[in-house]
Parts: sequence; C-alpha cells; structure tokens
Amino acid sequence: MSNERKNILDDDRIGHLMVKLSLPALTGILVMTLYNVIDTIFVGHYVGPDGIAGLTIVFPAQMIMMAVGGMMGMGGASLISRSIGAGKIERAEHALGNALTAAVALSVVVMIAGLSNTDGLLRLMGASESVLPYARDYMIFILISVPFKTMAMAQNALIRAEGNARVPMQGMIIGAVLNIILDAVFIVLLGMGIRGAALGTLISSVVICIYFIRYYVSDKSFLKIHPKNLIIDWGILRSILAIGISVFANMSASSLTIVFINRALAAFGGDIAISAYGLVNRIMMFAFMPAMVIGMGLQPILGFNYGAKRYDRALKAIKLAMIVATAISVAVFLVVYFVPEVFIRVFTTDGDVIDMGGYAARHIFFVKYLIGFIMVGSVAFQAMGKARQAFVTAIARPVLFLLPLVFILPSYLQLDGVWLAFPITDLLTFILVVVLLVPQIRMFRAAS
Repeated sequence: MSNERKNILDDDRIGHLMVKLSLPALTGILVMTLYNVIDTIFVGHYVGPDGIAGLTIVFPAQMIMMAVGGMMGMGGASLISRSIGAGKIERAEHALGNALTAAVALSVVVMIAGLSNTDGLLRLMGASESVLPYARDYMIFILISVPFKTMAMAQNALIRAEGNARVPMQGMIIGAVLNIILDAVFIVLLGMGIRGAALGTLISSVVICIYFIRYYVSDKSFLKIHPKNLIIDWGILRSILAIGISVFANMSASSLTIVFINRALAAFGGDIAISAYGLVNRIMMFAFMPAMVIGMGLQPILGFNYGAKRYDRALKAIKLAMIVATAISVAVFLVVYFVPEVFIRVFTTDGDVIDMGGYAARHIFFVKYLIGFIMVGSVAFQAMGKARQAFVTAIARPVLFLLPLVFILPSYLQLDGVWLAFPITDLLTFILVVVLLVPQIRMFRAAS
C-alpha cells in the first residue's frame, strides 16, 4: 500500500484546520448532549425525582461501559494520527483493526458481568429500595446496548483520527434525533417510563454503530478495515493500550468516585441530593461540551504534527486550543454560576430538587473557568503518545484528589463537604496539568 496518500491533516493552516475539525464535532456533540438533556427532561417530567435518581445511580456503570470505548477509541486514534503523520499507513490500518476487535471483545465481557448481578451492582452504587426499580429497568437495557455503544464510541474517535470529523458528526446527529423521537414514543405515548428511555438508547446505539461500519466499507474512508488487521497483534495492542489506558483509568476511576459521591449524598442529603447532583451533572455535560470539542479537534492535528516532527505546528495547535477552550470555560462559568436555578427548572418542577441543585451548582462551578485548560492539557498528552503524563493527568482528578476529599470533607462539613470537594479538585488538577505541560512546551520551543 502506498505511503504517499495525501491526508487532510497535512495542512499548515492550524487555525483553519482546527475549525474544520472542531465545528462538525461541536455540532454532533451538541446534538448528542442535547439528547441527554432532553432524555432527562422526559424522565424528570413523566417519571419524577425517583426516575432522575435512577439515572444518576446508573451513570457510573455507563461510564465504565464508555471507558472501554474511550480506551480503544482514543488509544487507537493517537496511534493512527501519529502513524499517518509519519507516513506509516499500514501501521495506522493495523491499529484501526486491532482497536475494533478489542472493543468488541471487552464490551461483551462488561455486558455479561453486568447482567449477571444487576441488583447487587445497583445497591453497591447507592440505590435505595425506592429508587432500585427505576435503576434496574434502565440498567438492563443499557447493559444490552454495551457492545453497540462501545463500538460506536470507539469508531467515533478512530474516524476523527484520520481527519474526518463530518462522519462522526452525522452519526451522532442521527443517533440523537432518533433517540429523542423514541423517547417521545416510548415514554410519553406508550407510557413505558424509564424503561422506554433505555430502550430508545439501545436502538439508537445499534443504528450509530451500523452507520460507522458502513463508512469503513465504503470508498470514502482514508483508512480501510482489512480482515488480517482484525487479528490481534500484541505489539500494536500494547501501543494502543499505552495511551488508551489513561482514558479507561480516568473514566472508570470517575465512575468509582461517583459511586462514593452518591453514597455520601444518600447519607447526608438523601435521594433529593442525588437527584440534584444528577441534574447539575447534566448541566456540566452541556455547558463544557464546547471546550471538550476543542480538545477533540486538537487530538488529530497534534498527533499528526508530532508524528511528523513538525513541532512548531504542534505548539501552535496547543496554544490556540488552550486560548479558545479557556475563553469558553470563562463564559460558561459566568452564565451558570449566578443563575443555576434557571437551568435546573428545565428538568424538574420539584421545589426541593431545584433549591438543592442551585446550592450544589454554586459550589461545584466555583472554579470551572479552569476546566478548558485542564481538558486541552489532558488531550495533548494523549495525542502525543505521552503515556506517563496522560495516565497521571487522567487518574489524578478522580483518584488522587476527588475521592479522598469526598471521604474526608463530609466528616467535618456534612453535605457541604461533598459539594466543596469539586472546586478543590479542579484547582489541584489545574496545577498538576501546568506542571506537566510546561516542560513539553519548552521542548517544542527549543526544537522549533
């Protein structure tokens, strides 16, 4: 196979390329995040606070499922972008095949493990007897969707890695719009409650997965799926896991941390506190989605230029992403911090949940203007294949900072201790990313 194929990432116009990759990703993620918001609105208005609490309880399990897709997707994407930049197209296609095979195998293991003891897992994650039926109805369908959801998530990152942000955008839009329609049908028209929300997620996950596979078997993809590359090559897989493990560690550790957060909330605030936290989480997903998309746009550009040893372009890409993501984070902070109740009322009319959610949001968002810098810094290490730094930045926030604070602070401050753990964690994570990123920037400047 020729190594001289021209790739979209081979472009000196970093700003133009960042916009070209980020805007489609922004559109797709915006629609997908909007679906998550609307899904919660349907549950909040047609099921009630216990339904929202059920979603919140299941969320850590969903994060474990997504962690598998994220591990293979981001790990494979990093290797693909760097390989394309270095002109090693065959290695990039080998990484693609191995990432897909591993994603399928691991997702099936997760699905079987979850279905074997669903109630036990939900109780472990903090489900009360009143919330358990809602969480169970949602969890079972979500577990069945794991192989499809994992494949879709992995393919999303792998397609972007070759410089195509349009197809992932289209896939996310198709899935989100379908999911919203199915929510209206299953929850409102058929009265299926939270089970309807989960069934809609399952069906849309299957559709997205099929759509992405169709792209790879068409003539439109830069990289191709060859049967020989689906056979695991342990050298390739180790290279994928070296970076992907940081994504898995971050998401799985975050999942574990949320379990302890939910348990702390149940102990000090009850189901109302869990519902409030679930709604604030939804607001955060939507609010900081643009900054996350900047990181998604940065990954293939930085990976390509780092692989091609074009360090001046790599440095320019990091700087631009940092500036834009930080500006977005500041704007989001100013909008949400002072009037969080406005956004919480979109999800529920329950006065206790609104009051608790507003109080929680003002604590949780206290230093969220730093989150754009944190996101871009973490993605930069993944894109460059810096396994050690990527792992440290991924694991530090949930395990080294947030989890200990959630254990310690509530003992002295009760429920306030849970809320205050978030801004302290953000500040410590910001300092860590700065310390790790500065030497890399100095190296780029010296080599440029």
